[in-house]
This record gives sequence, structure tokens and C-alpha cells, in this order.
Amino acid sequence: MAQNQIGREIPQEFVDSFGLFEGQFAKKHEYKRASGMVSSVNPGESKILGSIREAIEKSGLKDGMTISFHHHFREGDKVLNMVMEEIAAMGFKNLTLASSSIANVHDPIIEHIKNGVITNITSSGLRDKVGAAISHGIMENPVVIRSHGGRARAIEKGDIHIDVAFLGAPSADCYGNANGSHGKATCGSLGYARVDAEFADKVVIITDNLVPYPNTPISIPQNHVDYVVVVDSIGDPNGIAKGATRITSNPKELLIAENACKVITASPYYKEGFSFQAGTGGSTLAVARFLADAMRKDNIKAGFAQGGLTGHLCEMLEEGLIEKVIDTQSFDLGAINSIKNNPNHYEMSASFYANPGNKGAAVNQLDVVVLSALEIDTNFNVNVMTGSDGIIRGASGGHSDTAAGAKLSLILTPLIRGRIPTIVDEINTVITPGESIDVVVTEIGIAVNPRRQDLIEAFAKLHVPQFTIEELKEKAYAVVGTPDPIVYGEKVVAVIEYRDGSVIDVVRQIQK
Repeated sequence: MAQNQIGREIPQEFVDSFGLFEGQFAKKHEYKRASGMVSSVNPGESKILGSIREAIEKSGLKDGMTISFHHHFREGDKVLNMVMEEIAAMGFKNLTLASSSIANVHDPIIEHIKNGVITNITSSGLRDKVGAAISHGIMENPVVIRSHGGRARAIEKGDIHIDVAFLGAPSADCYGNANGSHGKATCGSLGYARVDAEFADKVVIITDNLVPYPNTPISIPQNHVDYVVVVDSIGDPNGIAKGATRITSNPKELLIAENACKVITASPYYKEGFSFQAGTGGSTLAVARFLADAMRKDNIKAGFAQGGLTGHLCEMLEEGLIEKVIDTQSFDLGAINSIKNNPNHYEMSASFYANPGNKGAAVNQLDVVVLSALEIDTNFNVNVMTGSDGIIRGASGGHSDTAAGAKLSLILTPLIRGRIPTIVDEINTVITPGESIDVVVTEIGIAVNPRRQDLIEAFAKLHVPQFTIEELKEKAYAVVGTPDPIVYGEKVVAVIEYRDGSVIDVVRQIQK
């Protein structure tokens, strides 16, 4: 057992495999990019296959290999379950599932785990029943959780070698040129799929919209694609946007968003040409609305906004409040239409977005990022992975990537959520280290990380109550009491990789 830089106890076997987290910029990367297998296609040869089964056969899939999928269809995805059902029926075993994220709709993989079809998983997130099953020890081997940037780094470096990538595409032609902005089940950007397509040995495009060659715009190019399969449906558009753009009317969430906007506009980064990223749902989405009002009033325009995009940010683009947006994942119909129609809406890969090992990720150019949290501790460490019961129910996503890259990182959270304090002595699972977090924003006020004395000085006249993080914790505990500790077993069910590839934490099995 070894202790990492933030005091988390890590079993030696994982230290040996991944190394210990030593700080957000402790590891400097230098590596030759991995490469996928290339098989030439001669004139007259067709890439179009008659079924998913034929694609699996042609791909050369064998027991023990690694397969990948993307999550741009979110809760509307049909591709992962469709392919896994066929793989299981063909009798494959001991596969590693390297999906960019796993949603509630992917519950059927639980049976594939039980039956030995899937024996390893690496992903950014695990939701609902899948997360609960893994938390209760369904898998012999621990899941490896990686951030979006960390996953891209692991693929490019060769830590994850994808044997076959099965990539759903709303639009594709006979040679595999694919995009997500046209078709019956559009999903906008294919930013996560682009990394898989570039580095996998075999790439299968699965589409329900085959169009004449050449299909443009091109998100995934033909020279990365081996086969194309046409199916009836790859996804439900209603599920793609499900829950992503909730317009809050909750007074508490609106107050948090208003406080956050005051912090941003009082910061030294709020000036002509600034850049920002804001998340989806609740308070974080409302921040964009308050910020838009402030920008109109102050006659300030943003140089760019980025990340997973919503229609609200795209409306700011149309209005001229933002010069350009760069998009790794489109969260709703507004963002999907924008990437289709607006030349200042650019698509980027997950590596371009957040890979800490490449020659400069877009997150490094962020002035401000607005993030959420399940828990924050008095050292400003953030948990977005496990609930108050210790069960895996979230995603690492781009949380640690953007927090590390931005000059000002804000965490928006209510002081108490469902009679559970969100600010605690020690969080269950560390995804983002406290050194990456600058300000915690609640409905009653803010806490600035003592590391940022410059911000403490900048906010001296800010009209928002200011507390220490310990004072916020005590206020939460005074209302709901001190939370009872979770009872864990010894078995490690998930390893949390920091974006640089080191182990920042582990998740242990929940005791029944």
C-alpha cells in the first residue's frame, strides 16, 4: 500500500501498473504515437457489408481483444447493445470494453459481464445499474476510469490498444466518410469517435443513413475506415438530448448561478476576447444565461467557448457574443443544428480537446470553466463519480482536464443535496485534485482556494458572501449532521486514473 500526493491509499499492484499521482503537472509526457493496423483497399473492392455479424467476422475479432464504442448518442444509443448482443451470440469471451462512456441504456452489458463475454472495462463513466453492479463486485477485474483527455492520451500512447472500433455514424458513404451532423439520428460532433477511428486496428462504421460518395463534411475520413454496415436505426434522437439541457427554475440553483456569474465578471479574466466552458443542466447551464446578460451590458465578447456544447451557447454564437465555438460533443438539437449550419462552429477530437500528453490541448487555452460536483472536501478535492452511498453513478468526463487547463475553475454546488452535505471532511472518490479548483460557489456564498491569493484580493469588494471551505462544511453539517462513513470491503472495483495516467484514487466494493 502506498500513499499518493493527496493522501489516498493505493494498493501496490496498481502503483506498479499506473504509478502514483504526484500533482496535476508532475508528469511530462514524451512518446511516439501508437498506430493501428492498415489494410489496403484496391479499386473495385467494397467496404459495405451485409450485417453486423459479417463485420465482426471480417474484423478478425478474437477472445481477449479490446473493442470500443462512442457515447455521442447518449441515452439514445442503440449501437453498443446491438453489437454486443451479436458478439455474445457468436460465443466470444474475455473481451475488454473500451467505450468512451457507458449510459443507463447500456444495462444489458451486465449479462455480458456475468457470462464472461466482457471481463475488463475502461471508460469515462458508469451509470445506473451498471455502476451499481460494479460497485457490488460483479467484475473480477477492476474497471479503469479515465477522463476524456486521459482516454485520448492512453489510446495515442498505446496504453489502450483498440482491436476493433464499432462507431455509429448518423451519415456515411460507401467508403466510410462519416459525420454526425446529417441523417435521421444526428448527434453533432463525433469528437470521441475520431480518436478511436485513428488508432484502432479495424474500424467499422455503423449507419442508418448511407449517402452518395463523397459524404461531407467529413468527421471520420475513409482512410481510417475498414467496413461500413447499414442498419435500420443507430439511435433515438430524443435520447441524445435527454436531460442535457434542463432549464432550471429552482431558486437555489438560480442563486448559485447568479453568484457564479458575479465571480466570473469580478475576476481578472473577464475581458474582451475571454474564453470559457460551461456544462449542462441546472446551475451550470443557467450561468451561461446570466453571463450573456452581463456581456451585453458590458459590451464584451468572448473569443471562444468550447467543450460539450448546448444550444444556449450556440445562441450566444449566433448573437455575436461568442466569436467561435469548438465542440467535442453536442448535447442537444440546438448544438447539432449549429454545427451543421454555422461555419464558426468547429468540431474537435477528444485529443485536440483535452489530451494532456499531446502538443497542446484546447483546455490549456481556457480562461474560465464552470463545473459541478457530487462532493467537495475541505482540501477542495472533487468527486463526480460516486454517490453519497459510495456507488458508482457518474463520470470523470472532462472534469479534471478542464479544471487543470483553465485559469479560473469554478465548482457550482448546493450546500446540501437531498439532506446530504456536499462539502465534507473527506470525499468518497477523488476525480479532480484540489490544486485544480479555484472557487466553490454555493447558494449562500463562495469559498476561494487559499492557493489563489490573487483571487482573494480580486474579490475583496465582491458582493457575494465569502467563507472558508471549512466554514461552508460546518454550515452544512449544522443543518444535516455529520454523514455516517460508508462501509467498504477490501476489493478494488475501480481504479481512478488521473488524466496523466497515474492513480489518483480507487473505489472499493460496497458491503452489502
